Amino acid sequence: MIWVIIPTLNEERALPSTLKSLFRQSGEYEVIVVDGGSTDHTCDHIASHPRITLLTAPRGRASQMNAGAGHAWNLKQSNDDWLLFLHADTILPTDALSHLHRLQAQPNCQAGGFTHQFSGNDWRLRFISWLDNFRCTKSHIIYGDQALFVRQELFERIGRFPNQPILEDIDFGKKLLHYTIPLLLPSPVITDARKFLRMGIWKSLTRVLLIILHVEYGLPTLTPAFFQDIR
Repeated sequence: MIWVIIPTLNEERALPSTLKSLFRQSGEYEVIVVDGGSTDHTCDHIASHPRITLLTAPRGRASQMNAGAGHAWNLKQSNDDWLLFLHADTILPTDALSHLHRLQAQPNCQAGGFTHQFSGNDWRLRFISWLDNFRCTKSHIIYGDQALFVRQELFERIGRFPNQPILEDIDFGKKLLHYTIPLLLPSPVITDARKFLRMGIWKSLTRVLLIILHVEYGLPTLTPAFFQDIR
């Protein structure tokens, strides 16, 4: 079984495309959406899909994804089930879940993610994705917008995502390396570029570079204000 876990917060713009693409996937999977207190029509849209289990949790990706993982753990079919953490503005490759079903029979594969791509054709966005993918091949740390997938039992053994407001995906990825080297699949996930465009691409690129410096060298220290909420 594949448990697709989507944290949401005021994602009425991007979520419909993500779900439409997701429900075109083949194979057996369950979709769990965990909302962190949306004030728009996100939950109304989710309620219109009978195939979705809607949960609520305190705001924060770590809190929401852990809640979804906990629900899946209670319903697990085996410890080898996959947990796939998907951002609400990110579209999976067309064969993503079929690929994961094939990998399920390979016990040496315990976790992984996809290469990253932004929507649109702006060369600066393509460069940011290239930089992120290059970083991933060197560090083996899967970022949240790369649709991390991990065996359910391993996720629980690691201790789930750290309960912190920022960089929970990176800290989890560092712990994951003590157990396995995640597989990076070549088919890209496509993230809606609207947040980067609204912030400004050059400013967004600077943010990406600072995050890489923080992860690789421990500097500079990033504060929650650095990760301002943009919808």
